[in-house]
Amino acid sequence: MALDVSDRILHLRAAGVSLVLDARGPRLPRVLHWGADPGELSEDDLAALAASAALPQLDGSLDVPPPPGLVTEHGAGWQGMPGVAGHRAGGADWSPLFAVTSATDATRDGDGGGRTLRFTAADPAAALSLAVDIGLTATGLVRTRATLTNDHADADWTLDTLAPSLPVPTEAAELFDLTGRWSRERVPQRQPFTLGARVRETRRGRPGHDAPLLFAAGTPGFGFGHGEVWALHLAWSGNHRLVAERLPTGQAVLSGGELPMPGEITLTPGASYTTPWLYGAHSDHGLDALSARFHDHLRARPHHPATPRPVVLNTWEAVYFDHDLPTLTRLADLGAAAGAERFVLDDGWFRHRRADTAGLGDWYVDETVWPDGLHPLVDHVRGLGMEFGLWVEPEMVNPDSDLARAHPEWILATGGRLPGERRQQQVLDLSHPEAYAYVLERLDALLGAYDIAYLKWDHNRELDDAGHSPHGEPAVHAQTLAVYALLAELRRRHPALEIESCCGGGGRIDLGILEHTDRVWASDCIDALERQAINRWTQLLLPPELIGSHVGSDRNHTTGRRHDIAFRAGTAFLGGHFGIEWDLIHATDEERAEAARWVAHYKRHRTLLHTGRVIRIDHQDPALWAHGVVARDGSEALFALVGTAAPVTHPHGRVRLRGLDPHARYRADLLPPGRDLLAGARSLPGWLDGATSVLHGGVLATTGLQIPALQPEQLVVLHLTKE
Repeated sequence: MALDVSDRILHLRAAGVSLVLDARGPRLPRVLHWGADPGELSEDDLAALAASAALPQLDGSLDVPPPPGLVTEHGAGWQGMPGVAGHRAGGADWSPLFAVTSATDATRDGDGGGRTLRFTAADPAAALSLAVDIGLTATGLVRTRATLTNDHADADWTLDTLAPSLPVPTEAAELFDLTGRWSRERVPQRQPFTLGARVRETRRGRPGHDAPLLFAAGTPGFGFGHGEVWALHLAWSGNHRLVAERLPTGQAVLSGGELPMPGEITLTPGASYTTPWLYGAHSDHGLDALSARFHDHLRARPHHPATPRPVVLNTWEAVYFDHDLPTLTRLADLGAAAGAERFVLDDGWFRHRRADTAGLGDWYVDETVWPDGLHPLVDHVRGLGMEFGLWVEPEMVNPDSDLARAHPEWILATGGRLPGERRQQQVLDLSHPEAYAYVLERLDALLGAYDIAYLKWDHNRELDDAGHSPHGEPAVHAQTLAVYALLAELRRRHPALEIESCCGGGGRIDLGILEHTDRVWASDCIDALERQAINRWTQLLLPPELIGSHVGSDRNHTTGRRHDIAFRAGTAFLGGHFGIEWDLIHATDEERAEAARWVAHYKRHRTLLHTGRVIRIDHQDPALWAHGVVARDGSEALFALVGTAAPVTHPHGRVRLRGLDPHARYRADLLPPGRDLLAGARSLPGWLDGATSVLHGGVLATTGLQIPALQPEQLVVLHLTKE
């Protein structure tokens, strides 16, 4: 419906969050408040709020100091980084200034109970128009994007930046984000939010293993269960920029958008560009409550996985490239006996693929290894009652491949040279119509020929120096959209197909790719100690059911570290979507039996694991980590108690368990083999040695639970059930 923007202040409320927009006057609306909901406000209350937020006139400033708009404008007097920047030939129209022309309620049926407003604005002098969508989802997430249109009759406009922004208050004095590298993703880092700009960029053609995931500002020292936090996430799988900026006036904003390469987005007359969705989350109870908003939002999507997440048996760290039918059928037999429900044939099944140096792009079953195709293996797996899955890497090509030799013009390159190889790979230009058609035909043919329920979709090479042949113009933007289109078309043709976003592990984790995929592979490292951290911080954005988490062999492939099966399996059990990536053929009978016990634990508890509220405990001892899930009705909970190193004190002390019903009593015990692991301890806490095992929920949250002394790299799982 149409909104009267004349002298209007608009107040949106959802799930304990308020968004107050000042749409008075000709300029783009300003956010007066984004944070905790103060309750229903009258028009007089809203006017008073606007007056209380106005900056006084400052020496040397504009007579009317400009607050940041939904998109910050240099032309409006904003002296920080502009939210819209670009130019025509010769530098013309480089500083647009927009006046609002209309405002409408843009809420759609798919908004799931949220509300979205659209403001349209124009700058006739620059011949540009702008539309900004902003609203609150039902879970309290702010969601905004902008569309810029070139209204000039005959002149192009080159876009450098289009990035919506949201202000944060003075209290947001500390910044938090994540970094990392291959096999050690999701490393947290903090710093003061001082004057100036903190900028996180990726120019890798994907979010990257060092992606911030969330870019947050909060009250100093905020943790999982305390402090006030504001955070952004950009739902985009290509190059991007996130910014936290504080001006000398004290004004501070968080902003984000795509990062175009030079000349990559040029608007011809009448053309438009729309930014990816930028999500903003607020919490006044720490990072866990902020994560809950994203988890609830993702779980409410119509296409969110609705069936129980099947136990996966992946062949990679079991056999690598050594494919033969007897070995793989034996592995499938043992996996099925342990309770696996999905068998995934990883890399090595297609032509010329005996190592990672050749074959990418030749998406035909290798006749020298599989003379009868994959049918014997697929039929065997399906006969065991398991789904069949297949590894692919459709966006990549080895120079040593039939495809690269036949079509060198399909490789992304800047013109006159190829980028340096990474893993003996180059990138296939999916914005090239013939390359796109080839990949679509090959994948569609495989899915039609075999009963494939699942694709593990990998992406091992960064898109550096990525241009369209033959002239070499920048290609990341078009490549990202082509990948989205390819995934969407495959899903349209094969509606039951599930797809995992793997990107050399955790290099492409964002809400853009998750519109087209069903889970992510958080890291190529399944060392349980590393995965404790990787899973913990990936769950900052994603609920556990979207994160692949596997049990590996006793000696880890990437680190060489050894862990017992309780530590490996317990980590995977509470880490996400459970799987096995281990050569069960060479495991002992006892190890296979223990793997089966953990599979049974997972099947018994996966509804709780994949619908409950994620809780991560702030504890003073860095040698102890505690995390888990609590049922939405408080009826049940699981917590992993993890010794990550030798503690300074012995034992670790009490742990306060948040999220339980404070008025209920809970029976507490350890999932097997927890008690066996502690059998050698000199003494156990009273609740565990039989004195009492019924504990009050309010006491558990305020006084806490004395936990048993844990050795380094030892894990037990606490199970709480309401009496």
